[in-house]
Amino acid sequence: MSQPQILLVDDEKAILKLLQTVLAKEGFTEVNSVGSAEEAIEACRSKPYDLIILDVMLPGKSGFEAAPFIRELTNAPILFLTARSTDLDKLTGFAIGGDDYIVKPFNPLEVIARLKVHLRRSAGLSAPLSSKRLGAQEIYDFGYFIVDGTAKELTVNGNAVDCPAQVFQLLLFLCRHPNRVFPKDELYERVWGESAINDDSTVMVHIHRIRERIERNPAKPEFLLTVRGLGYKLVRRGIEQ
Repeated sequence: MSQPQILLVDDEKAILKLLQTVLAKEGFTEVNSVGSAEEAIEACRSKPYDLIILDVMLPGKSGFEAAPFIRELTNAPILFLTARSTDLDKLTGFAIGGDDYIVKPFNPLEVIARLKVHLRRSAGLSAPLSSKRLGAQEIYDFGYFIVDGTAKELTVNGNAVDCPAQVFQLLLFLCRHPNRVFPKDELYERVWGESAINDDSTVMVHIHRIRERIERNPAKPEFLLTVRGLGYKLVRRGIEQ
């Protein structure tokens, strides 16, 4: 089994060395590092990566400015690493394509734990079918859009729509439980696989990113509804209630 390809982007050499050392101890040997956003974009053009750890405060173009360019090149999870810890910063990070947000100073073991979660999830979305699933299909038809859990594809109004791994994982979970209301913290725990303590923004941003893809008008959703004070539910408009 090939090693995950990881890209580290930070202008602080001490942080790069720390992360490289910890990753090596955990068995991650295919790790490249660069010190600027421009180098990160070029690195993603040159080869595919399975995960990117991206500092926000970089010389020249910031990590926030680089993320949309990187996202055009890859759907690999992007983990922002930064000293900027406000809710607005976190929401910005998720809105522009980030999958996680780690605040400095950080515990290296926490970074490794989150990295492993994202790698497992990404591998699950791209892995070939197991023998148990051969011949079986997992397709959810909502009329206007179709989610193919087997092929890991989203089709909206007859057109294939690109969907980052974490966004697709949340959508697939909701498809598997239609018409059921889920609080934000339960969605986070069920989909992200960890406690949602002090993290309300992640689910909200990913719900928004799903609506941008599956709704005719994301501002007036027909399918992915907010149940005030309770959470979110995915309904089958025009098919079944």
